[in-house]
Amino acid sequence: MPTPGQQAQQAAPFHHQEATPVTTLPPAPRPCTFCPYKTEVPSGVWSEEDYAKLPLYDGPTWTQPPGLFQCHVHDRDDDSARVCGGWAGCHDMAESLSLRLAHAFGEISLETAQTILDYVSPVPLFASGAEAAAHGIREILNPGPDARHAIGKLRRTRSDLT
Repeated sequence: MPTPGQQAQQAAPFHHQEATPVTTLPPAPRPCTFCPYKTEVPSGVWSEEDYAKLPLYDGPTWTQPPGLFQCHVHDRDDDSARVCGGWAGCHDMAESLSLRLAHAFGEISLETAQTILDYVSPVPLFASGAEAAAHGIREILNPGPDARHAIGKLRRTRSDLT
């Protein structure tokens, strides 16, 4: 017969794991040039899949995705991977599920979590992920010259976009 401690361990939904090393940097001082949250970025720069992620962070905490929204310019596994400044500036980070989980699981430091909570974008952002997504997909099938220029520049910068 198991001891009470063994029973509690068997019933626990989580197992103790080594902490994930702190790997994600805070947002840059300003959102990147082609951030999908910036109002000045042309429509149609990113994929429909990328734009579909933006409104998911608008909902109540318990409905939000568990992962941090990282800057599109840096690869996830890159040493310079950082939280998207547009995301941090657009959404209510005090209600962010992913921010809470990232800190709880050691993906970000306490200092990074505080920087994200306090982040204010120096450039205009859409009021919500839904607004940013609606703008982004409006010309996705026929991007204008500014969007095509941005796409070309991003392809030269990011190997996974080609």
